[in-house]
Amino acid sequence: MKIEPARRPSDHPAFDRKVGVLIVNLGTPDATDYWSMRRYLKEFLSDRRVIEAPRALWWFVLNVIILSRRPQVKGRDYDKIWNRERDESPLKTITRSQSEKLATAFGDNDRLVFDWAMRYGNPSIASRLKILQEQGCDRILIVPLYPQYAAATTATVADKAFDALKQMRWQPAVRIAPPWHDDPVYIEAVTNELQKEIAKLPFKPDVILSSFHGVPLEYLLKGDPYYCQCAVSARLMRQRLGMDEQQFAMTFQSRFGKDEWLKPYTDKTVEALAKSGVKNLAIVTPGFVADCLETIEEIGMENRDIFLEHGGENFAAIPCLNDSDAGIEVIRHVVARELMGWYRG
Repeated sequence: MKIEPARRPSDHPAFDRKVGVLIVNLGTPDATDYWSMRRYLKEFLSDRRVIEAPRALWWFVLNVIILSRRPQVKGRDYDKIWNRERDESPLKTITRSQSEKLATAFGDNDRLVFDWAMRYGNPSIASRLKILQEQGCDRILIVPLYPQYAAATTATVADKAFDALKQMRWQPAVRIAPPWHDDPVYIEAVTNELQKEIAKLPFKPDVILSSFHGVPLEYLLKGDPYYCQCAVSARLMRQRLGMDEQQFAMTFQSRFGKDEWLKPYTDKTVEALAKSGVKNLAIVTPGFVADCLETIEEIGMENRDIFLEHGGENFAAIPCLNDSDAGIEVIRHVVARELMGWYRG
């Protein structure tokens, strides 16, 4: 008996041959209450890319110690910045808007489909990949929204995407966009927007700190390129601004736990500057493409208080590029570059 090969119906979505673009940011809790924060923190801190401690020891520390009290603390922090109108975090609001404006930037085109996801929390990467495929995308470009590569950020986005692909019978072709830490379009955008924001201030900063999210020093020693790419971004910005390392310095924020992290630490530097007599300080966060807890609360509130409490007088937290025209142009540029061969606009 002759067996006929299986055939797909001609109206199967994959025959539409569309190209999907999925932008992905770090993540957000669904709400600020204890259980929402616990779910989010557990997913985040269970990621082996984020925490590389021995699993048995870390399971105990995470589940018995950290998740018993940290959800309340972080919930209060998120509550300070929560978007009440939409009942969501600013990161979710901004990332959604970035996706919508990115689609507009490419004009009316039925071959491109744009969407967004979070690595931790909702909407998940797996759910959005599924929806893009159902909309006819047989090729999908995934853009981790991190200008600088780190295993704990960019790589874990790829991990989660590939986990989803493992469950698919008919997989779309997938590309992961590389970092853009030294791209001239990015450097021009962050420095131009910084200069515009500085011009609006009622004071002139004596020092500008370029604060990046920190990672444990051990990750650098194991070969992670993150520190080097942050240093390149800061150097290129400094050169374009015509400043030296005393006027425009690089620091690292958001350390967690007792291990040594990348230095210099932002909070310790802010304190030292205030004590040394610096009265006017601005902090820019070029490693973040959207304002979030780490920029709005940690920089704009915690570090502001540190500076003022130790003798500083004027402080400014410079907004991220967010969904501004300059911010969308950076993402559009990266997407257009990485779609070459798949799409010609």
